[in-house]
Amino acid sequence: MQAFHFNEKHLSQLPALQLLINLGFEYLPPDQALKARGGRLGNLLLEDVLRQQLKAINRIHYKGTEYLFSEENIQSAIQKLKSVKYDGLQKTSEAIYDLLTLGTALEQSVEGDTRSFNLNYIDWRNWRNNRFHATAEFSVERNRSTETVRPDIVLFVNGIPFSVIECKSPKVEVEQAISQCLRNQGEDYAPRLFTTVQQVLAVNKNAARYATAGTPARFWGVWRELADREEAVAEAVNRSLPEEMRNRLFSGDFAPARSWFDALETEGPRLVTEQDRTLYSLCRPERLLELAYKFTLFEGGLKKIARYQQYFVIQSTLERVKQQDTSGKRRGGIIWHTQGSGKSLTMVMLARNLALDPDIPNPRIVLVTDREDLDRQLGNTFAACGLDPNRATSGRHLLELVSEHKAGIVTTLVHKFDKALKARKFREASPDIFMLVDESHRTHFGSLAARMRQMFPNACYLGFTGTPLMKKEKNNFEKFGGLIEPYYSIKQAVEDHAVAPLLYEGRHVEMEQNRAAIDLWFERHTQGLSKEQQADLKKKYARAEMLNKADQVIYMRAFDISEHYRANWQGAGFKAQLVAPSKAAALKYKACLDEIGEVSSEIIISPPDSREGFEEVEGKPADEVVAFWRKMMQRYGSEGEYTKQIINQFKHGEEPEILIVVDKLLTGFDAPCNTVLYLCRTLREHTL
Repeated sequence: MQAFHFNEKHLSQLPALQLLINLGFEYLPPDQALKARGGRLGNLLLEDVLRQQLKAINRIHYKGTEYLFSEENIQSAIQKLKSVKYDGLQKTSEAIYDLLTLGTALEQSVEGDTRSFNLNYIDWRNWRNNRFHATAEFSVERNRSTETVRPDIVLFVNGIPFSVIECKSPKVEVEQAISQCLRNQGEDYAPRLFTTVQQVLAVNKNAARYATAGTPARFWGVWRELADREEAVAEAVNRSLPEEMRNRLFSGDFAPARSWFDALETEGPRLVTEQDRTLYSLCRPERLLELAYKFTLFEGGLKKIARYQQYFVIQSTLERVKQQDTSGKRRGGIIWHTQGSGKSLTMVMLARNLALDPDIPNPRIVLVTDREDLDRQLGNTFAACGLDPNRATSGRHLLELVSEHKAGIVTTLVHKFDKALKARKFREASPDIFMLVDESHRTHFGSLAARMRQMFPNACYLGFTGTPLMKKEKNNFEKFGGLIEPYYSIKQAVEDHAVAPLLYEGRHVEMEQNRAAIDLWFERHTQGLSKEQQADLKKKYARAEMLNKADQVIYMRAFDISEHYRANWQGAGFKAQLVAPSKAAALKYKACLDEIGEVSSEIIISPPDSREGFEEVEGKPADEVVAFWRKMMQRYGSEGEYTKQIINQFKHGEEPEILIVVDKLLTGFDAPCNTVLYLCRTLREHTL
């Protein structure tokens, strides 16, 4: 056998092309691909292929007869795709994505009647009706330059660039391939190529990562296949190419490699690599189209593609809800994915898949949460992804939305079901209502949940949580109908680098003044400070002697938190939350931190009411909490504005460094800078 070649062409690019051909892609050598582009490096479409496919997959249905679109309309559709105004990668990608998934309306006269008819660029319903091509070293003109960029492999669907693959030798980390792909998407390179691209991959023989166009490097993910059989992958990898396709592949720059691959094939089947598994899972035509159509979305203008756990749990859920009992009621269940793994987007993708599934006629979806901020956040996520949820503002409004079929998607708080039934007895028996219950470990127990089921007795209940209760009397898996596989634990999320690992440090704070211990404590905790700074801190620490026992505990904990944050996190761009046991305690923590003066802090609490603030049987409510709330309302005008402004300062400003909370912002709070959580209250099951 010839000498072993340890380069990307022999170990990554050519094996990838061989597998893609066996998966159903027709290989076009670079010269043929350029010819199909009209010989122009600035033209990104294989126009000849696109023209043929637009004619093949589109028909006008009029009065029981089929008609072809006119040549003029076919050319108009091509021109419409080519002439989408470039307005940055993400905005242009969104406009083109809508065009590809929804098609375009074109006027045509049929039997003397001029009407608009929809023309589709891709047959999303039947993947076999489309044509799939692959090419290598796809030269594209750079912006404002005569130079070109050449992605290693580009995949086309009906002549439209759909996937870009960067290949590397095993000696080169895939991170370099990711970097190269991101560079090519930059404004000075070839961003227009990526406006139609739905999937980008970085591969070498031993590793592979994927994303969609515009995804930052830190969000490129691994795909862990849960359905494919290794034997099927191996068969596709080792199947011999037809002679005509082999001649086409090993032509041009690839011609010298043919003898090496021919010799390799005579030695018998080769082992399946991680690159093979990922390409088989993500790039085979039916999966490629499915991920683009049903599992790609734009959230607030940012393009996102499903992670593997989202894809597989939605597939499992769709299979599950199509199972009905003798009364016609659909089978529900609970989706358990750890916090930070994209639970809200999983709900959006599930709603989208329910709406697109031909076996589920006219589904109505109700999103249920138990907190105002989560209700608003979930509604905003759906709206940002292009879905149009109707938010129930009251029990009567909820009744109006569900009883009169006024909305396909409704968001509501769980307590509104009780108010709705008090306003009017209503019962909807349809099995095509899907109740998506967020934070179901809290939401689905007690009288409020019973009222929800009373109102929708035959609905399909699907729970979402990252912190399920495990007590026998409150096992939410059973309440919803069992666990929907696959679950996604924090261990898996950490291994996938989807979330940061959770590190716990027990802090012991001295509650009694001990002169001998103070010096040792300060020597350990104030290294690096000047003598004047150490003296100032010792004076503040000693002040705890003058406080009563309860306040002394808070002061000493605040002091420890201040020093821990100052020594480990201050100035590094990371922030913290402090969880207090009560609103009154939150105010005291704030006062202590302000007095110590080392870190900045703010408080976010819910409004006090007549039941709060009592610490003893004959005591009076804490006036400090009421006074604080009045001050916040005078400053911000409303609870919503108060919460919004402080969160924005915490997320985007230098201050506050520590956010003090009691019950708010402990779930569903997305702030990447929020790295440390100081727990100053007891833990009870899932509740802080």
